[in-house]
Amino acid sequence: MGLPDADTIVTYPTGELRTIATVVAVAPHDDRLAVVTDRTSIHPVDAAWPDQPADAGVLRVGSREYAIRDAVVAATDGDELHVGALPVRPGTEGWTFVVAHLLDADAAVAEGDEVELEADAATRRSLSLGHTACHAASLALNRALADRWSKAAREDALGAPDFDGIAITSSRIEPMGSVDRYRLNKSLRRAGFDAAGLADALDELAASVDATLAGWVDADAPVRVERVGDGLTERRTWVCELPDASARIPCGGTHAGSLGELGAVHVSFAMEDDGGTPVLAMTTRSTPAT
Repeated sequence: MGLPDADTIVTYPTGELRTIATVVAVAPHDDRLAVVTDRTSIHPVDAAWPDQPADAGVLRVGSREYAIRDAVVAATDGDELHVGALPVRPGTEGWTFVVAHLLDADAAVAEGDEVELEADAATRRSLSLGHTACHAASLALNRALADRWSKAAREDALGAPDFDGIAITSSRIEPMGSVDRYRLNKSLRRAGFDAAGLADALDELAASVDATLAGWVDADAPVRVERVGDGLTERRTWVCELPDASARIPCGGTHAGSLGELGAVHVSFAMEDDGGTPVLAMTTRSTPAT
């Protein structure tokens, strides 16, 4: 088995769905076939923060077409290809990081093949809307909770105390939305966040977040993804030109072109319990105009 010697070039940050590529490695992985190409338009599950699912799509070679069952990040130090579970952090010096496209085990694909990769447009669109709504909702949530901080805290991209960045434990991007969970633990309270009465004010919190989101959607704030380079591990940043400021959040996902594309955006909240620690769960849903 040959091993890749350069990071995969990724084209999905620009919104590209289709690309022509060369297969640089093929390896069995569990009951699938991992196919690595020199470039790809398929968004994989991120190894460090797996919030956005992989694109659905197909790989075509000659007249044959194979469904891409999953896409994950893989890494090699020149001796072995590690697929999915990485032994080092992405970007570690001396390692190459690539996208492994997982196909059915009987797929007839070989190193050196020229292939066409195409992401499913509807799936990409729904996840992109969900990811953009997630970022916007996190900023609106920080603003809504700003008066609950009694001490100076790390600030978000708009200058509000960064509740989302400090308290978040998990984020899951879904079609047209997301689910984010925040631990209201002792360390958060010591940092100056007052959670008293929050459980009884979830409807008011949702109304505040919704109102902020409605204003930003009405303004059709433009969204773009900035990147340092084309490689898989190159730094990428979500940028949204809101009416009163430019928001910037590090992000490796895919996104809508503006907040106006989200249509109506609403959040809902629930309090959960994690071994005695309260957890605030925020569900975000986008309903694009037809």
